[in-house]
Amino acid sequence: MLTRTRHTALLLWIAALAPAAALPAQQKNLPSADAARQTLKGFESFVDSAMTAWKVVGLGLGVVVDGQVVYLRGHGLRDLERKLPATPKTLFAIGSSSKAFTTFALGSLVDQGKLEWDKPVINYMPDLRLYDPSATLRITPRDLVTHRSGLPRHDLVWYNNSTSSREDVVHRLAYLAPNKDLRETFQYNNLMFLTAGVLVGRLMNSSWEDAIRHLVFQPLGMASSNFSVAASQQTADFSLGYTVRRDTIQRMPFRNIDLVGPAGSINSNIEDMLKWVGMHLAGGVVSGKPVMSRATLTDMYAPHMPIGGMPTDASVGAANYGLGWFLNEYRGHYQVQHGGNIDGFSAMVALFPQDKVGLVILTNQNGSALTGILLNHIADRVFGLPPRDWNGEALARFRRGQAAGRAAEEKKESVRVPNTRPSHPMADYVGDYAHPGYGTLAIGLPAGDLTLAATYNGIATPLQHWHYDVFSGLRNPADPTFENMKYNFRTNLKGDIDAVAAAFEANVDPIVFVRQPDRQLLDATFLARLTGKYYLTDTARVTLKGNVLVVQVGNGAPIELVPDRRTEFNIKGNAATSVEFVLDAQGKPVMLRLKQPNGVFESRRVEP
Repeated sequence: MLTRTRHTALLLWIAALAPAAALPAQQKNLPSADAARQTLKGFESFVDSAMTAWKVVGLGLGVVVDGQVVYLRGHGLRDLERKLPATPKTLFAIGSSSKAFTTFALGSLVDQGKLEWDKPVINYMPDLRLYDPSATLRITPRDLVTHRSGLPRHDLVWYNNSTSSREDVVHRLAYLAPNKDLRETFQYNNLMFLTAGVLVGRLMNSSWEDAIRHLVFQPLGMASSNFSVAASQQTADFSLGYTVRRDTIQRMPFRNIDLVGPAGSINSNIEDMLKWVGMHLAGGVVSGKPVMSRATLTDMYAPHMPIGGMPTDASVGAANYGLGWFLNEYRGHYQVQHGGNIDGFSAMVALFPQDKVGLVILTNQNGSALTGILLNHIADRVFGLPPRDWNGEALARFRRGQAAGRAAEEKKESVRVPNTRPSHPMADYVGDYAHPGYGTLAIGLPAGDLTLAATYNGIATPLQHWHYDVFSGLRNPADPTFENMKYNFRTNLKGDIDAVAAAFEANVDPIVFVRQPDRQLLDATFLARLTGKYYLTDTARVTLKGNVLVVQVGNGAPIELVPDRRTEFNIKGNAATSVEFVLDAQGKPVMLRLKQPNGVFESRRVEP
């Protein structure tokens, strides 16, 4: 039995090991709101100068310290052409900063007893299937939102996809190859967050959008926030998106990403987002009412997946991922943050929960480095840290990167094999090619054009012959997503182009799209024209059963014909044999050619 003296000593030892968050506020020397306002005086001029250096058109910025808003301002323009100013009410896309909203919804379901973080997802979604059957049985809701599923990004499955539903995409997961085992390593994955959103909707008998409205937007009073760029454009104060190409600011079209909404489709403004940040800093309490238990909320800030690698900068600690948040230590302060990047917009939402400091930065620049620069600069001011020229350092790195990129681009042609030609006429490459996970890739030959074009998820890309049967994507100014993508066409034993492989996901083998039958061979009306009797040494009867042609030679067993291309069919179950129907000038069948390894047998048509 411990004596009182020894018990007291043990308690003191435990207290010494406790995290700073457990210490009383007066011992932590937390920054005060008044002090933060003082240290942020003149900050707007730094923001404006940094925006100029990075060619950022506009942004909104807000800072909360100890429950008080100490900075709230719009900078620059939300519309460059019309010279409309950005304000704290201006709507921006927050991109992947949306992920924390999805994990918050899951956390609410945990609090309600409807979900367990570490129970397999198939207990809640019995139809879920991953490529790896073992992972299907083991993956949990926590795995879905910590980027440890074993899958690389596979982002082109959803990007610009306007024809699939979220349920469709979940069912495609069964055909998307992993490159790691479950929980083996950190790999950012938007599709897993999409799946988490579907899980939220199913458990609440609603859509993900309605769940977020009910669980977050309404309790917090985030009345201006929405889930689609289409909705933003119906409001009076929204920002356009921009990018910088070759040192020139260019308008970037809105891209609808509703499909992957749970991973990144929320649009909001600084006023609304500070309510979100304020709730977190208040421990899940809004107007004196808890909207989430403190235990569940702080679990989101705890490391659940190491990102890996030793930090290269002494100011920043090792990176981990929580539940919808990136985690690290910044110059002695525990930081919880998530950026967001989507066409034309970049965002940063950051919390220092132990210091009761939070901030939001929303910009209308694609892939902007400024959000991280401002985050560090603000933290240095608020915490009274020695100043560091984060902006100058980032600009120097950016310029070095630009120079390296230009040098690399100049050498692009060096890996091209000269003086080669395609193996087939351009028309032979034309067709629809499909993959069960990625869907359809269409190869066309625009009228009057000698150049092929690839269309995937509505994005058309002209193709240039690169070498052999490899073609390279040219730049489509309207959407350059597939610029420099290589398409490798493959042939079968007959010499026909029957597949095309492309590195749509760089971390697995090239995705192979298999050529689909010509569309006329799926048309029952066209197929009916091919039926009848054909004769060589015996009678071959061709009949139509539903939409399938069947041939029966003499009294033999019926043989199913599998559509291929033009008027040719393969024999089901026999890769070495095919059947071709020969048509006359009027399109009527006059002959059936049976192509076998030992010869070609021609049977003339004798009866319709």
